[in-house]
Amino acid sequence: QVQLVESGGGLVQAGDSLRLSCAASGRTFSIGAMGWFRQAPGKEREFVAGIRRILGDTYYADSVKGRFTISRDNAKNAVYLQMNSLKPEDTAVYYCAATPRSSYVPQSQSLYDYWGQGTQVTVSS
Repeated sequence: QVQLVESGGGLVQAGDSLRLSCAASGRTFSIGAMGWFRQAPGKEREFVAGIRRILGDTYYADSVKGRFTISRDNAKNAVYLQMNSLKPEDTAVYYCAATPRSSYVPQSQSLYDYWGQGTQVTVSS
């Protein structure tokens, strides 16, 4: 089992930045890739960004490309999401997820086995 705990959410204004953190514990050696997803009110959960644990290659949703950066620190079993130039449409609950799949960065939430509890990000206009 892998446990994930997110932190760093909050209320910011449009154009501001936030950095989300996700701390993993448990069988972290089994993690192949980690991702960030988000769910806005009344909408389905969507993929935001992902990173492979060993190679460190990344993948982003078009809506955040150029504004968000995902990174990892394997020594700390942590993954981060640096969010710049935030927009009101980025408002959502952000979830950290982990998967044992390591050959690519999955974008489908069904391919992730472990999830954090989520952290709220609210961007005011």
